Amino acid sequence: MTTERRMPATTADERTMLEGWLEFHRQTLAWKCEGLTDEQLRSSAVEPSDLSLLGLVRHMADVERSWFRRVLTDEAVAPLYWSDEDPDGEFHLTDADTYREAHAAWQAEIETARSNAARFGLDDISEGKHRRTGERFNLRWIYTHMIEEYARHNGHADLIRERIDGSTGD
Repeated sequence: MTTERRMPATTADERTMLEGWLEFHRQTLAWKCEGLTDEQLRSSAVEPSDLSLLGLVRHMADVERSWFRRVLTDEAVAPLYWSDEDPDGEFHLTDADTYREAHAAWQAEIETARSNAARFGLDDISEGKHRRTGERFNLRWIYTHMIEEYARHNGHADLIRERIDGSTGD
């Protein structure tokens, strides 16, 4: 599988540009994971950190789920990988955790995110609230936050991938 990343159009309208950048960053994380074994994907960045590429994919599946289902549409869904007892559960991997499963869950959340977002305008306010702050957000804020979240974690993914096999690239 070869992930194709598409740069957003440089003259697009605001929504198309925001969605384009979000897709670009989603594609970047998939690209950083490409061609690695589950063992490599589970390997942590540096001791004592639990940060790994597989953990990042699991984390982003839960982030997509949280913002586009729980906050945007007020859907009562449980987290996929973390819990109140283990708030960093997405990074606590076992030998049984696979990229295939995590990637499928992540892609399913992305598809749901796209579908849910399509029902809202950029200025429309979320139906749900943030679980800790109780705030509501417009879709523009959620898109911007998701771009920031992916961009930050893609920086982590760059470093982890380079440590695994020397691969570099933006």
